[in-house]
Amino acid sequence: MGADSGFDDSEETRALKRRLEELREKHRSLDEDIRALLEGGVVDALQIARLKKEKLALKDQMAWIEDQLMPDIIA
Repeated sequence: MGADSGFDDSEETRALKRRLEELREKHRSLDEDIRALLEGGVVDALQIARLKKEKLALKDQMAWIEDQLMPDIIA
């Protein structure tokens, strides 16, 4: 299989996988931060909105990386 098959284990692929895991961890951390703020009693709506926006941006980045890691399948 060629390097463009999506199944290779190139340095670029390994780097994308590492970055994806970092983003997933950050996403989980933001989720925990949001939950803690909501359960904390005093709700800072602006801070929660910022965290949610950052979480959505991370999700977009994760989706892009996942697309790069998945091979193109023509049905």
